[in-house]
This record gives sequence, C-alpha cells and structure tokens, in this order.
Amino acid sequence: MPLTRSMSLPATDAISENGGSDREKLPSGRSVAGILYKWTNYGKGWRSRWFLLRDGILSYSKIQRPENVNQFTPSEDVRLIGDISTDRLLRMTSCSGRGRPKHQKSLGIVHLKVSSYRESKSDNRKFYIFTATKTLHLRTDSRSDRAAWLQALACTREILPFQSLSGDFSFLSPKDLSISTERLKSRLREEGINESLIKECEEIVDSEFSEVQQQVKLLHEERTKLFDALKQLEMANLEAEASGIHENGYRLPNHKYSSSTRRKYSECSTSASSDGKLEFENISEEDEPSFHDTKDYFSEPDVGSGHMPLKRRTRLPDPAEKERGVSLWSMIKDNVGKDLTRVCLPVYFNEPISSLQKCFEDLEYSYLLDQAYEYGKSGNSLLRALNVAAFAVSGYASTEGRHCKPFNPLLGETYEADFPEKGLRFFSEKVSHHPTVIACHCEGKGWKFWGDTNLRSKFWGRSIQLEPVGVLTLEFDDGEIFQWSKVTTTIYNILLGKLYCDHHGIMQIRGNRQYSCTLKFKEQSILDRNPHQVNGFVEDVTGKKAATVFGKWDDSLYYAAGDVINKASASLLWKATKPPANVTRYNLTSFAITLNELTPGLEEKLPPTDSRLRPDQRHLENGEYEKANEEKQRLERRQRMSRKLQESGWRPRWFEPQGESESDGYKYTGGYWEARDERSWDDCPNIFGEFTEDIADCA
Repeated sequence: MPLTRSMSLPATDAISENGGSDREKLPSGRSVAGILYKWTNYGKGWRSRWFLLRDGILSYSKIQRPENVNQFTPSEDVRLIGDISTDRLLRMTSCSGRGRPKHQKSLGIVHLKVSSYRESKSDNRKFYIFTATKTLHLRTDSRSDRAAWLQALACTREILPFQSLSGDFSFLSPKDLSISTERLKSRLREEGINESLIKECEEIVDSEFSEVQQQVKLLHEERTKLFDALKQLEMANLEAEASGIHENGYRLPNHKYSSSTRRKYSECSTSASSDGKLEFENISEEDEPSFHDTKDYFSEPDVGSGHMPLKRRTRLPDPAEKERGVSLWSMIKDNVGKDLTRVCLPVYFNEPISSLQKCFEDLEYSYLLDQAYEYGKSGNSLLRALNVAAFAVSGYASTEGRHCKPFNPLLGETYEADFPEKGLRFFSEKVSHHPTVIACHCEGKGWKFWGDTNLRSKFWGRSIQLEPVGVLTLEFDDGEIFQWSKVTTTIYNILLGKLYCDHHGIMQIRGNRQYSCTLKFKEQSILDRNPHQVNGFVEDVTGKKAATVFGKWDDSLYYAAGDVINKASASLLWKATKPPANVTRYNLTSFAITLNELTPGLEEKLPPTDSRLRPDQRHLENGEYEKANEEKQRLERRQRMSRKLQESGWRPRWFEPQGESESDGYKYTGGYWEARDERSWDDCPNIFGEFTEDIADCA
C-alpha cells in the first residue's frame, strides 16, 4: 500500500492573501487521511477520530483499536497528515498479520460539494466545516497540520465537477445527431460507398445514439435519487450522533440558548483520563458557535413540548404618565409620630413584579439544572454538583442595580410560570402573612425544585439587613438531593448616598450522595475594588476537595480541578446574560421583563389569585402612577384584614405545612395544573376585589 507523509506547509503558504491557492494540486483519485480531534459535547469534549478525504467526501470514524484504522483500500495512494496519523497506521500494519482488519463503520460523512470550511481566528490548530445540517469543530496537533488539511480541502473542491447538484444533463438533440450523420455520410461518399450502405450506417448510428441517450437519462435519475438518499443519511447521522448512539454523549441546551440570549461560554472538556482524574480544557470565546452535531435539547420530551413557542416581550410598555419623584427622607419626616405599619408607601418605591414572581426569577438559568441532570445520568457526579453550585449563585445576578422592592403579595396570592421553551413549570403561593412566607414548586427536565422562604429584617440606621429563613431543595429523578439556604443580603445607604445591595455569608449546599459544596460570598468593604466575589470548593464524602469554585455573583463562575484555585486552568461554569437594550429605572433583566406579561390566551386560564391580575402592579407597569397608588392603598387596607383572616384558621390552597411548626416548611399538595386544565377555580377567592364575607367563607 503506497503511503506518503504529508509535507505540512505553514498556514501562510496554504492560502494566499488574495484568496488564491499557492499549493500543489491533489492528484485525481488520491486520498488524504489522518487523525483529527473532533468536538463532541460538554461531557466528552474533544475526541480523536480517523478522517478520510476521498472523492470529494470526508468521512470519520472512531479509533478504538489500531486495526480499526482501515478506511481505505490497499491499492490507493494515501497521503497521511500528521505524525500521530503515521504512528497509528504503522501500528495497524503491524497488527495486520493477525488477520484481516475489520472495517470500522463511519460515524459521519460530509460532502464537500455542498459544504464550506473556515479556519479559527483565535486558535491556529482549529478549523470548522459547515454543512446544511451541522458544523464540525475540528482541531489538529499543530499549525502546519491544519494548513495541510485546509490545503487538501481546497484542492479537492477544485477538482470536483462544476455542475450544480440540481443541474440537468445536456442531452443530444435530433439536430446534433443529424449533423453528426451528415458528416459521416459525406466521408463515406468520399470513399465511394454506395447510398444504400450509407443509409444503413446512418440507421445504425441513430439507433446507437438513441440507446446512449436513454442510458444517460437513467443515470441522471439514479444520480438524483442518490443525492436525495445522501441528504437523508446525513440527517439520520446527525440525529444518531445527537442521541448518543455513536458518542454516548449528552444533548446540552443551546442557551438561546437563540442568539438573543446565548450565554458567552468557554467550552470545557471534562472527560475521564486514564489515571482517573479530570482533564480540563479552555476554549476561547471567539470560537463559541453552537455545536450543531448535538441537538439543542435533551432526549426527554419537553414539559409542554406540544405548545407552539411563544414570542415574549423584550420591553415594558411605555409609561402613560410622567413619574413624579418621591423622597424617602421626606416620607419619614412627614410621618413622624404615626404608626408606620399603617403608612402606605407610594408605588415609586416598587418595581412592577411581586415577590412571588421574584422567586421564579431565581430560575432564569435553569439550564444549569438540566445540564446537572444529564451529567449525573452519565455518571459524572462532580460536574452535577458544580452545576448545582452555579445555579445557586446565578439567582443573585439579577439583583445588581435593582433598588426598588417587589410588591408584597396578598395572603393567598399565587403565580404560575409555564415556560415550554425552558422545559419547566413553576408555581408559588403566599402561604402566611405574619410572618410573610412564600412557598414554591417547580418541575424541570429530570428534576424538581421546591422551598419556602421568610425574610427577617434588621434596620441599622443607614442599612437594612435581610436574612432569608428557609431551605431550598433540589431533587433529581435518580434520587440525588441537594439542599441549601440563601445568604444574607444588606441594602446600604438607605437615607444618604448611592443605594446598593450586597450578598454575603456562607452557603452550604448539602448533597445526599458523593459531593457537597461550600461557597463563601465575600462581604464588600468600603475600599473594595473587586466586589461581589464568591469562592468555594466541592468536596466528597471523605472531606477531600475535588474542585475549587470562584467568580462573581453578578457576572460569572469558574471551576478548576483540585483543592487549589488555579485560574490558568479554570473553566467557565456560568455567565450572566447582558442587560437588555431598553433599560428602565427598574433595571429589570430581559427575563424579568417577561414575568408579568399576559401573553395571548393566558388570562382566561389564570386563577383570580394570580399576580398578573393584581391591579396596582399592572397600573405601575403601564405607567399609570395615580391609579397604581390608589389601588395600592386599597389593597393595603385589605391586606391588614388578612391577618385577622389568618388568625381565624385560614389555610393555604395549594401547599400544606410539613410539621407542627412553620419552621418545618411547606409542601406542594398538587392539583394546580390539573385545575388549570379544567378552569376549575371555584374555590379561589377574588383577593384583588373588595373584602367581603364570601371571601372569608371561601377561606
């Protein structure tokens, strides 16, 4: 078998500046082969594959044993690219004496006639091949090897036929046949052949050309069928790769995961090495297109996947009125000596969402839990714990610059969020008024999340300290559970100076299996030039640190293997989305803007207790400040009646206490989504209306 080693050219020699080629033409019928590293998914990262470029088709297969590198026939003239390819082939040849090598099935094929390629700008070893259905992310061992592969691809495309795939063959017309036979008859007459014989020859030629034309037509039909079949095979191969038939890989979400909300990831390779440790690899942000050889979503059907995707709003309605500023200092001065519990603060101090909706805002980055579920299902418990830690931190990102308080829900107020595009359903209810307790329950792709929270506040003159009370629980379908509590939040410069908030304290994320996590939110100091820092570690059941975590709660979170923070080898776990283009004084995130939206057909499905139907909150969102204040004062008076209602034995509708004490938490009793499907809200009072006896009876 004649083999040649590639004389790899520098990248500058492979393709000239003017787009032309300064390369040696690839001989017709000659194949190019070698080992390239192909990006598979987040779980397996870069994997070596045997690639063969032959007759305009690039195919690739796994390399499990040296004898499997047998993708070409012994009679071919094969040019190998890369030292590692030559070494593998020599090992294959040495093994060939033990029997005929088994032909390895190709994992995928790419037709260069209907594809394009591009080199990476940030990594001189990477390049991409684009087809109509997928993108191959490939990497070589050196810059010269990449140049050699690009040269081979360019040369192969140059020698491909120029007609388009859909173009028709030009068949010989009767006129062409007539011209040909006229020349033939003229030549035969010159030789003195009689007319009867010439006519017989003409009939023979016509008959032969007719058969040739028929054969060409049949070949054209077969050619069309072949390309249709190849297109179907390529689609089937894409689906097979994404489902893990060949790669046994994950299907990770492409956090739109659309271009409008795509997270700035640095892809990380976390495959198990031979010594049992994790291998970490960073990829630059320039090379972050979607990995199209894995599907956008997981193999499990999405919750509500039968729904058509909703187009959610990207900005709040334009204000109907001009807002008038209100000074908190003047509010305190005007109410000196009054019962502050009966003073209704104007809506100026509120943002147009409720505390119930604020709970759901913590699940903006729920894709981290989707990834955690997939990692755990494949046996990677460490990455599951790391993604859970990233999720616990990500809920604080939306608080930066948010100086207005959410609306305090009325007793019995609820909020639902059905997001098929995120694969989750969320429900929350205010279950107690004194103390204020909010309980929530969420179902996602392979996981459930629930909890209840109560805030204990302390006023320190210039700041307010908020201490969350309650436990958040995350349970995966395989039985693994993580529990944690939120850290302390302090709001500074209440009266004078620039208002800002900070989160500080220790967060313990306790797992019931192999890993747990400890995170420290560093308290911001006056002279701190690098605020909002978070650092911690993941440890196993023996107390050994398996990975370190660091970053900022308002920006991003990274991790590295081992018990020492090594920023050089760290990989990105999570990065916050950029703020929306249409910024208002509320500083709502793009996700928060959608929380109070009444999408088409939604209002008729909601119970009368849903936060979206709260009038003062709706008026504030629409910029109707006078109406909002009036409604807020009316509902505040009604809220004070709710305490008497609770003391008379009021019980939550959708949650129940898990013990005798409220500190034991609340558990979702179920039935909400079933009642929603049936529009069965008869036992839900109109809590936003006037307080009447029928409301007390319903309670």
